[in-house]
Amino acid sequence: MLLRQLEYLVALARERHFARAAAACYVSQPSLSAAIRKLEHELDVPIVRRGRRYEGLTPEGERVLAWAHRILAERDALEQELAALRGGGGLSGTLRMGAIPTALTAASLLTTPFCDRHAGVRVTVESLSSREITDRLGEFELDVAMTYLDDDTLLHVRKYPLYEERYVLITPEGGDLRGTARWAQAAALPLCLLAPRMRNRQIMDECFAADGATASPVVESDTVAGLYAHLAASGRWSSVISHAWLHMFGVPEGLRVVPMEGPAHGPRVGLVVADRDPESVLAGALLEVARQARVRDALDELLTSYLGR
Repeated sequence: MLLRQLEYLVALARERHFARAAAACYVSQPSLSAAIRKLEHELDVPIVRRGRRYEGLTPEGERVLAWAHRILAERDALEQELAALRGGGGLSGTLRMGAIPTALTAASLLTTPFCDRHAGVRVTVESLSSREITDRLGEFELDVAMTYLDDDTLLHVRKYPLYEERYVLITPEGGDLRGTARWAQAAALPLCLLAPRMRNRQIMDECFAADGATASPVVESDTVAGLYAHLAASGRWSSVISHAWLHMFGVPEGLRVVPMEGPAHGPRVGLVVADRDPESVLAGALLEVARQARVRDALDELLTSYLGR
């Protein structure tokens, strides 16, 4: 069994198409197909369900895929650790990072100083749900992720807090609200909010309910960018947002920031890595940057600057 065969299998499972997988691996389709057939022969199990086109993996194939992810991740970790021991050349490779959409807005506070410190490392950042983050960490497809630390779906991970969400109302400058806003007052406004299936929206709905109100937004979006696009275009809608979003999007023209009354701090957001040894060298390097980045202070200072305008 060769590592190359495992790489081909991982590509096929990701692309779900023989030709696309072959292109991703820079080989011909017959070469990729032959390598996977050879892997099936060596392991003496069927791996791929074959028809006129790719139809998925067999149960045995799913187990082989899980081991392929683990073996390739261990190979990468070994190479990174040996490179660090050699010294001189610095770290290399690709840091694979996932982030829930609402935390993605603050990811650059970590990735930018990380890239400055480790110029030989590439960084890929994917927007993922909490469930996808748990699965991808378990399958060795991510090195690290930014997510809500209080999420019950997070299993077998190590957690490193970064900041607590603080909620503010973005509303037209000519509105009646002054000082602070209650959740019930915000619910009475024409709102743009994230979609109900998103964890951030569920947290906010709990806050609305605690103040005896229910939000009925005019517009719902499954991305922060989509939400902000409507705020910027209309000038008449409001939204309750996490203060971390101000780092990426700021406040659209014609709108202002009003702090929400309670809770003073929302759920914790932080980095998570799979609970295994040895830890990814690249994930460890990002954690070291995170300890010095003062993400919480940076976001709080940004919010204070907007509230003072």
